[in-house]
Amino acid sequence: MMTTQSSSSSVWQQTARLTLSTPVQATLYISLFALTVWTVYFTTYPAVHNKVHSLRHHTLMVSCH
Repeated sequence: MMTTQSSSSSVWQQTARLTLSTPVQATLYISLFALTVWTVYFTTYPAVHNKVHSLRHHTLMVSCH
């Protein structure tokens, strides 16, 4: 019984260590940032589209019309 508890505790500690590691946190942060930028740049919602219209054209050189 102790082996199972210590084994699951060890797995939990390894999972926590991996999740809290700097590379994993950096990857999650960059992914979240990229998703946010993608959503803002390519939205069809008029209020947001109008606000970032010129920024989109200047940074991506992409036409939207």
